[in-house]
Amino acid sequence: MKIGIDARMYGPRVSGIGNYVKNLIDSLLKIDSENEYIIFMLKDGFDEFKPIQKNVKKVMVDCKWYTLREQRKYWRICEKEKIDVMHFPNFNVPLLYTRKFVVTIHDMTPWHFPGNKVASSSVRWLAYATVFNSAIKRAEKVITVSEFSKEEIIKKYTRARKKIEVVYNGVSASFQRIDNYGIINLAKEKYGIKKPYIFFIGVWRDHKNIPGLIQAFTILCEKYKMDMQLVLGGDKTKSSKEIELEIQKSSVGDNIIATGFIPDADLPAIYSGAELTVIPSFIEGFGMHAIESLQCKTPVVGSKTTSLPEILGDCAVYFDPYEPSNMAEVIYNVLLDDLLKKSLIEKGQKIIQKYSWDECAKKTLQIYKNIH
Repeated sequence: MKIGIDARMYGPRVSGIGNYVKNLIDSLLKIDSENEYIIFMLKDGFDEFKPIQKNVKKVMVDCKWYTLREQRKYWRICEKEKIDVMHFPNFNVPLLYTRKFVVTIHDMTPWHFPGNKVASSSVRWLAYATVFNSAIKRAEKVITVSEFSKEEIIKKYTRARKKIEVVYNGVSASFQRIDNYGIINLAKEKYGIKKPYIFFIGVWRDHKNIPGLIQAFTILCEKYKMDMQLVLGGDKTKSSKEIELEIQKSSVGDNIIATGFIPDADLPAIYSGAELTVIPSFIEGFGMHAIESLQCKTPVVGSKTTSLPEILGDCAVYFDPYEPSNMAEVIYNVLLDDLLKKSLIEKGQKIIQKYSWDECAKKTLQIYKNIH
């Protein structure tokens, strides 16, 4: 069988989807030497990806995602390879692609929080909705990463229920607790961290609720008299002005650090040095950073409106993301309760055993075989 994977989001500054693609490909190639893999990549990912397996072919493309070029040209490049099953790791499947494919829909965030560029243009919104609807309708199978996301998809696409398969993400073995304070202190110095800190990591988009987190942090410092820093990791976006204004408005803005992108090599030390990792999102399909934090033995507090209660169970403490005062109270209570933090960490070591990229790859490969 010839399997194609759209790996254009694979690259040196991987996003959540890029991380999914990278780990899925690595694990598929580790467990499957029988099938042929055609990996479609942009130049940055192409140069970085150096497989040693003989059943892999890389194809460089110049069609960035969410562009007209993606729709006009990319489908021809894919079809030229005569692929049996193509896997698109996101909803942006070319409308003219005619062969069998699987699509991964990580969550329904784009419908709830489409971003300023899409929301402000009726033409962009129509194009976006057309591509999304087409991907769901034409896919042989829709993979999603949690039961929460499955139910969200079904709310909008009732007829897709039978074609949806839940396959949990894994967590990379590179995320491990660092107890060497020298390494932690070097990482803290690199990012300007000088006090005990709460950690957030994620792209700066509306659904991540970073303004709400900043408001909660301000309450934490003002009402509860906590002398801490809030470390906001992740790439800024064009819609980050609201977040920057919230930092400026905060009475404790000097204790808020915006690090920008943090490479994976630094993340274990930053997780390990943090008092807590906070996931304040309004919607979250899986919550990869929560699992990474638990693997580094740092407790997690998160939003109860997302997939986190499903993924983490009683390994985290939850708050209402629409109420910064509740978020602040929950963070404060966990910070002061050493026994609770210890319990969350111990439970976390058991729950993370459920999430394996090898297991994700096995289930995904079986989906390919069932389609073929």
